[in-house]
Amino acid sequence: MRVAKGSVRGGLLLGLAVVVALAATGVWNPFPGLWDWVDRSEPISEPDVVWQQRVGGTPRNVTIAGDAVVVEQRTRVESRSLATGAQLWERKADWAAVAGGDRDPVVAVGKLLVKGYELLDPTTGVTRRRDDDAVAVWTYRNLLLDARCTDATDCTLSAWDPRGTAPLWTAFLPGVHSGLLADNPGLRGTRRLTATRIDDGVAGAEAAPPLLGFPVDGRVHVVDTATGRVLQNVEPGREERLSVVGGRLLRISARSQDGTCYFAISARDSATGQEAWQRAGINLRTADSAGCVQREDPQGARNVVIGVAPDGRETVIDGYDGRLLWVGEPGTKLIAVDDRSAVFRAADKRSVIARELGTEKVLWTRQASGKAGAALTPYAAVVADEKPSRLAALDPRTGRELAALRTSANALAVGSQGMIIGEGREIGYVRFGASGSSPTRPPGDGGNPGPGGPGPGGPNNGDCGPKGELCPDPDGGKDG
Repeated sequence: MRVAKGSVRGGLLLGLAVVVALAATGVWNPFPGLWDWVDRSEPISEPDVVWQQRVGGTPRNVTIAGDAVVVEQRTRVESRSLATGAQLWERKADWAAVAGGDRDPVVAVGKLLVKGYELLDPTTGVTRRRDDDAVAVWTYRNLLLDARCTDATDCTLSAWDPRGTAPLWTAFLPGVHSGLLADNPGLRGTRRLTATRIDDGVAGAEAAPPLLGFPVDGRVHVVDTATGRVLQNVEPGREERLSVVGGRLLRISARSQDGTCYFAISARDSATGQEAWQRAGINLRTADSAGCVQREDPQGARNVVIGVAPDGRETVIDGYDGRLLWVGEPGTKLIAVDDRSAVFRAADKRSVIARELGTEKVLWTRQASGKAGAALTPYAAVVADEKPSRLAALDPRTGRELAALRTSANALAVGSQGMIIGEGREIGYVRFGASGSSPTRPPGDGGNPGPGGPGPGGPNNGDCGPKGELCPDPDGGKDG
């Protein structure tokens, strides 16, 4: 029996009208569930993440702050529960940065070209402290710095405990560079190695180094982060670039002669100005090819700098005492470094290798392609690979696999129990270990002298503060 098209159309319209009427009267509403099904995102990794959420805009920066995940976007910042991904709060802001450690994090937020900032609790969004005058903020695990200026040549730098209500110290600076605005504007330090599909801020805030170099009107003011003393006010020579690394002021020279660049490094004691160590012939990648003009900070991390020896082999140098902590073999490529280990691609481009700095000890080896990238964080070494796309989190000291994902997403943030990955507006949480186990965190936060180095901070660097002032004297304060 044939059914007329008109009757079918009429039946469909009648059924739709009944559903609309039921939804309007609250008897039955299938539309929210139907829309959730249509709008449901595909999982961004395999195996699946613990939770996956679509945030309000494309993230500029993501940070794990205690039990919350702080997502900075173009015109706002939002916080989500680390356990469930549910939104905790949202604020309009042009910039956001997290200070403090796992137990005492705070979120600094502000607006561009507007003085001042607020410190928010990452879980509740409650304002803990408000400032109406600062023009720049720097965030660390153990410190927050801000700068305020009464005029162009009269500025004050203040240091705060992340959750403190009174400054720890203040220091005078004769102005600030025009680029020192908003959160974490550039200082004279090092440039981190970068990797495709691993966010530059994946490790979160680090401990404040013992010394910071503030560029002001062509000069560098070296500030002691433990006391606030301005130790030096140095103008670079015509062929020099200044960088503050590992408690030393590096004077890096690049001289053009015979069609090539000749490099030299002189490290100065910031208290006396005397030379602590020097090396010639190491290219710290500060200069471009046009007349050896140095426009970049050296590559490195924490207290180490990365250079290229005259024979083309990459090197890692301790900024405090000038030791060669690692020298690569021909064909190897350094892809990640901190103050304890170096990760490099093997010459055969079939694996990545982690080696302890200052020794010949190989920590771990992992099969990877010639395009693999990596990053080192206090909790995990992250390795990203392509064809096929993979992300892996490994114990930094042993190489034990904490998470292994088939995904094209990026690694955005790493914490003690897991990491945040993301693709577009989708972010998700990956918990380390099948049973939620986490890696053993290395002692301290680093950021002070290198492996076995005797410089500021001593053997308990990071956990004891920039100068080791938070730890008791192992000899009980007794002489001899």
